[in-house]
Amino acid sequence: AISGTYGLADIRITQGRLREAVRIYEQALQLAQTQGEPPIQGTAEIFLGLGELAHEQGHEELAAQHLQTSQALGERAGLPNWPLRWCMIQAAIHASQGHLDDAHQLLDKAALLYIRSPVPDIRPIAASKARVWARQGRLTNALAWAHEEGLTPDDPLSYLREYEHITLARVLIAQSRQAGIDAPLEQATALLARLLQAADAGARVGSAIEILLLQALAHEAAGETSAARTPLLRALTLAEPEGYVRIFADEGPPMATLLRDVVTHTKTREHARQNGMVRYAARLLTVIAPEDRVQPTAPIAQPASGSHGAFDAALSDRELDVLKLLRTELTGPEIARELVISLNTMRTHSKNIYSKLAVTNRRAAVRRAEELGLL
Repeated sequence: AISGTYGLADIRITQGRLREAVRIYEQALQLAQTQGEPPIQGTAEIFLGLGELAHEQGHEELAAQHLQTSQALGERAGLPNWPLRWCMIQAAIHASQGHLDDAHQLLDKAALLYIRSPVPDIRPIAASKARVWARQGRLTNALAWAHEEGLTPDDPLSYLREYEHITLARVLIAQSRQAGIDAPLEQATALLARLLQAADAGARVGSAIEILLLQALAHEAAGETSAARTPLLRALTLAEPEGYVRIFADEGPPMATLLRDVVTHTKTREHARQNGMVRYAARLLTVIAPEDRVQPTAPIAQPASGSHGAFDAALSDRELDVLKLLRTELTGPEIARELVISLNTMRTHSKNIYSKLAVTNRRAAVRRAEELGLL
């Protein structure tokens, strides 16, 4: 059961169901912990997966905790591919932090660890390296990768090469920005339209979110900010329920420009769904540009007088689940069992809640949450 956890969680991630992927890992962890010592094979992978998802959802402290646990368990409690997966996830985190040379070194190490297997590799290491090259402006390297892999914007599409074709679209957009020419952008736009159609047909919401935000970035690169709103709003609508953060934040200043536009041009609409998207867009904007805290205005409901504001106290769905149970008489271990999470994870969620609500204990957190209308 443990050995299949990673594959099942990966399927849910492709489907855009991050919260379910977290539950899959947490349930597997509970099962593993019932076996006692020594930890069973695959436990290190579970913590890797939880760390990767926590990073995507913007819970960096929790991600670091999970990854440290995975590293401590190491190969003695990992499956054969644990070192490779460790390098790939660390590379993604370094790239998010802007440490692109470090990310490249980790990907080079991963390439040395890679062992070909009968299972198709749908996220080739070479494509991940091309993404880093594109971010560094090393387009000669990135375009050489596409040529070596035989990738073109007009290729027939398949799920097995979807990651590579999305990467190609990224490279073409970067090429257009750097060289100031339209042809690569036009190629990327046409490719993204076909990729979105394929992802929608296959119910691959995770892929669709990335494709939609790239469509928005392509419009931004062409100076068509208003045209970017439609794909970006759809991406936000798909991503918000699952708590995506890094997929947007890693796009940097161009995405910040688009998120500001979304906040500015949708915050006066009456529709509750749009209000939710404004809140989400503003939260993402504070991750990309912390100095640029956008406070949405009417008609969005404001917190009670004296509150910290919508985004200083923004809690994830999981943190809200914990908060609701903190209101009960359940003990910490009982809350962890109720939510099917480890006690350490529950404590980390509680710590995040206290920090966001600017309190130091459980009772004060509940009282503050009631003042804010969170309960």
